[in-house]
Amino acid sequence: MAACRRVQRLLLFMFICGWVGSAHGFNSDKDKDADNSERGKNAAVEGKASALDGASARRSGGWKLAEEAACREDVSRICPKHSWNNNLAVLECLQDRKDETEIATDCNHLLWNYKYNLTTDPKFESVAVEVCKSTISGIKECAAEERGKGYLVSCLVEHHTNISEYQCNQYITKMTRIIFSDYRLICGFMDQCKEDINNLHCGSINTGEKDLHSQGEAIACLEKALVSEAEEQQGQYTIKEGCKKAIMRVAELSSDDFHLDRNLYLACREDRERFCENTPAGEGKVYKCLFHHKFEESMSDKCKDALSTRQKLIAQDYKVSYSLAKACKPDLRKYHCNMDTAMPRGKEAKLSYLLLCLEAAVHRGQTVSGECQGEMLDYRRMLMEDYSLSPEIVLQCRGEIDTHCSGLHHKGRTLHCLMRVSRDKGVLDGPCQKALQTLIQETDPGADYRIDRALNEACESVIQTACKHIRNGDPMILSCLMEHLYTDKMVEDCEHRLLELQYFISRDWKLDPILYKKCQNDAARICHTHGWNETSEAMPAGAIFSCLYRHAYRTEVQGRRGSSETSDVSLDETSNLSRDCKTEVQRILHQRALDVKLDPDLQQRCMTDLGKWCSEKTDAGQELECLQDHLEDLIPNCRDVVGNLTELESEDIQIEALLIRACEPMIQSYCHDLADNQIDTGDLMECLVANKHQKEMNEKCAVGVTHFQLIQMKDFRFSYKFKMACKEDVLKLCPNIKKKVDVVICLSTTVRNDTLQEGREQRVSVKCRKQLRVEELEMSEDIRLEPDLYENCRQDIKQHCQNVVFGNAQVIECLKENKKRLTQHCHQKVFKLQETEMMDPELDFQLMRVCKQMIRRFCSESDAKNMLQCLKQNKNSELMDPKCKQMITKRQITQNTDYRLNPVLRKACKADIPKFCQSILNNAKDDNELEGQVISCLKLKYADQRLSQDCEGQISVILQESALDYRLDPQLQLQCTDEIPRLCAEEVAAQEQTGQVEECLKLNLLKISHEGCKKEVLNILKESKADIFVDPVLHTACALDIKHQCAAIPPGRGRQMSCLMEALQDKRVRLQPECKKRLQDRIDMWSYAAKVAPAGGFSDLAGQVLTSPAKSYILSMLAMCVILLFLMGLFCGRITKRVTQELKDRKLGHPWVAPLNKNRKL
Repeated sequence: MAACRRVQRLLLFMFICGWVGSAHGFNSDKDKDADNSERGKNAAVEGKASALDGASARRSGGWKLAEEAACREDVSRICPKHSWNNNLAVLECLQDRKDETEIATDCNHLLWNYKYNLTTDPKFESVAVEVCKSTISGIKECAAEERGKGYLVSCLVEHHTNISEYQCNQYITKMTRIIFSDYRLICGFMDQCKEDINNLHCGSINTGEKDLHSQGEAIACLEKALVSEAEEQQGQYTIKEGCKKAIMRVAELSSDDFHLDRNLYLACREDRERFCENTPAGEGKVYKCLFHHKFEESMSDKCKDALSTRQKLIAQDYKVSYSLAKACKPDLRKYHCNMDTAMPRGKEAKLSYLLLCLEAAVHRGQTVSGECQGEMLDYRRMLMEDYSLSPEIVLQCRGEIDTHCSGLHHKGRTLHCLMRVSRDKGVLDGPCQKALQTLIQETDPGADYRIDRALNEACESVIQTACKHIRNGDPMILSCLMEHLYTDKMVEDCEHRLLELQYFISRDWKLDPILYKKCQNDAARICHTHGWNETSEAMPAGAIFSCLYRHAYRTEVQGRRGSSETSDVSLDETSNLSRDCKTEVQRILHQRALDVKLDPDLQQRCMTDLGKWCSEKTDAGQELECLQDHLEDLIPNCRDVVGNLTELESEDIQIEALLIRACEPMIQSYCHDLADNQIDTGDLMECLVANKHQKEMNEKCAVGVTHFQLIQMKDFRFSYKFKMACKEDVLKLCPNIKKKVDVVICLSTTVRNDTLQEGREQRVSVKCRKQLRVEELEMSEDIRLEPDLYENCRQDIKQHCQNVVFGNAQVIECLKENKKRLTQHCHQKVFKLQETEMMDPELDFQLMRVCKQMIRRFCSESDAKNMLQCLKQNKNSELMDPKCKQMITKRQITQNTDYRLNPVLRKACKADIPKFCQSILNNAKDDNELEGQVISCLKLKYADQRLSQDCEGQISVILQESALDYRLDPQLQLQCTDEIPRLCAEEVAAQEQTGQVEECLKLNLLKISHEGCKKEVLNILKESKADIFVDPVLHTACALDIKHQCAAIPPGRGRQMSCLMEALQDKRVRLQPECKKRLQDRIDMWSYAAKVAPAGGFSDLAGQVLTSPAKSYILSMLAMCVILLFLMGLFCGRITKRVTQELKDRKLGHPWVAPLNKNRKL
């Protein structure tokens, strides 16, 4: 250390000793209350100071400042009378005067000379030896200093923070108050900074050019220049390195007492009285108090400016803060926070480096004193409140601040504005964004939300209501706020501030203290991470969380998209995450699902696609849904990350926090056991799908569940349970197929083909077949879950089913009801769907839903594929639900339109159809109904009794069903479209389904003009001859007579009808009047039918005879005719024989008669 500096400090100390003595008689009005408590403690100290001052006065011949002509008027005007006899009290009074109070120029010169002479007297060193005797012996560096040259006091000033002796500490502290009033009195300062002061026009080194004893403003000017240089403001002068050190050293030495920072003291005197009246001076307490009130509206602008400058110096060197340096000194030494030789020179002194180093120790679980943590909390809050304290923010974000965030300086609003701009732009690697990310790491608001004042104020009401059960300042407060995002308890301002902060926290896993605490060991073991404040290019902060969640949701690697991403980490059994870490990873994923911007990887890869496809999707959760909806259109990188996230959601739908929140009532009612699982492996979503149509289901939940089902259709891997059950089967049987619907079709077709080929072993595994069934049933519920059908019928849906709501298979049912009006492509797809449903009725969602209770009642033991058959058999039961009965009738009508829709009939008549109805098949078109033509053909052959036994049985059932309900006869409906409403309107309106419409048509046969309709009615009459059950009206009328007269006659093949006809002819039998009347009507109808439609050939004639109720009579008469002819033939044969014999005998008796020659001419 230069001798000049030591001598000046020594002299300064001697001057202050004298000044302390004067303090007993005088205190400035500004500090009177604040210093009262100190004055009592300093009685002994002040005594020594008074003696020293007396000695000085003697050396000066009793000279007093108050008596000098240059200052007499100013002293009497400004200073209290009791201080006039004490030169130091007068000096303090004049230099601490108010700004508006001026003193004469000559007085200024006199004060300057007095201070300078006082500080250049080397004899004052003896006072230091007397007052600081024990302190000097305790400080090795000071004890070793050579005496008599002024070095001792310089050493004491240098180590003033280590002085524990109260009297000595007070001397050293009070000594500096005078010297900091003028930069020229600070040892070595003028030598180091003379050139910079002149270049920056910060003041004058010549006396008389300025108010000499207030040239602390020059130091403030240099400090501002130093701060501006750090912010790299354009055109800024570069201060020399030596001056920089001198400036920072002055700031450090003035950190104990705010009086020592003359510019700040003078700027903030009134503010100190207003805000910090009861705060004692010393140990930086007044500084901290003023910092705390910096953004109060009543704080003066001059004071705010001075406080900001000091805070910026603290940001450059933590030692400028007395309280922070003192509280954290042991911890800094303990954790080697200022011993990093790899750091650039001076960087280890930066506040940011101190905070990062000590925060890293805290996050590692190491002990940092409570006092130091309290100081750190204050300064972390300070950095978050005022962006200008961070030079990197000012430098890198200047453009953003000017454009978007001007005028928002107070209480952290500018920082949050910058966060919002970064979040909206989505720029992740810009210089401003990097500076913000660094600041967030330095301040670590995730550990204590109170550090972020803007967030704290915005969310106070939410915390008091939604998070009141959590201890104030706990890291879980942020997590609690995220859980209540987009709920009724959240307020808009809090929502914005929270998302702005979480945007940056989500980009570095270390900034979530709970996640870091639970996962730091797993991350180090699996993802090869470094310390809390260390980074690695090989494993950047954003990639570490990706590494963690890949291991938290580790299914088989081949089932995961982009498995190559995991190549950098081990996937053996030892790489499993701990349970606590899994829970935290799950929590973070839940939070990220609320907003795509909270997922750095997703936002970075999908920025282009978000702008292209989802620019208008701004509500909560809509952006991710939009990306999922456009999955096929996304660029590969974006498609991969969206696919991976969707795959994760299928494994654990609780990641979809918004969906889970909407479905909370349903989960509590139907799926609460599954919701308790840490990772539900797809069970919870399956439960929600199964209960999607319960009464408790709300619209938001239903929409969310359906949307997820639709997304699952895009890739079979999006259905976790299906993927895990059928992964091997897909690879083996359906390679290169990705879409779920195509995979389901492929596997279903394989299962069906293996089932039809008897004796062949099933190629699809049992577990896959079971899950395949679940997927097929789910797909049947909504037409959108069958993309091919939906795309082909999109226009038809708009035209015919515009007002029909999706879900519950309602749109599919609407298309079925409007099938005749559908476009060709849609019609074909609906026909194929119906064919599948008829083969497997369990896939008929509407039938299974409407008839759910009836299935339990009547068909609980029936096989799923025979469900419709069972329902048909019980359709007319008194216990049958009317709605279910109506649904069964619809399905019967559908079945009778085409034999292919009736698998039982198709199987029974496999040989009969090509044998008797080949011509119809030849003219048929694929995937188009035959409108009952084949069934009508089989009905006629049934009447002719030419069908096989199995086919005859099925046609008999169809005939009986259609006889009761004309709608089950598609050909009759088609041909008699006009006649039925014209002739039988009342019967149609009655809807009794007892065969009254068919009876009406029979009775009005003569009035039917349409030939096709007449032919169909005649066919009905012809069919009724074959079995009385085909004629329900006649069967009802003759039920008693059948029971009495024909009980022994088995039904079918017209036997019971023949029995009744014979009874009608038998005069001994008395039939019921109604039966007799109906039988007579039938005979008349048959007679008319025979006239209108005579037999077309021998086969038709034979068929009519065989099917006639009077078959026995006709056959008897035919037999009698044959016998009569035979007898006549016998009789005629005898006569012919006798005549021939007589002619022979005559020829023998008359030989002369020559025989007639056939060649002879007559």
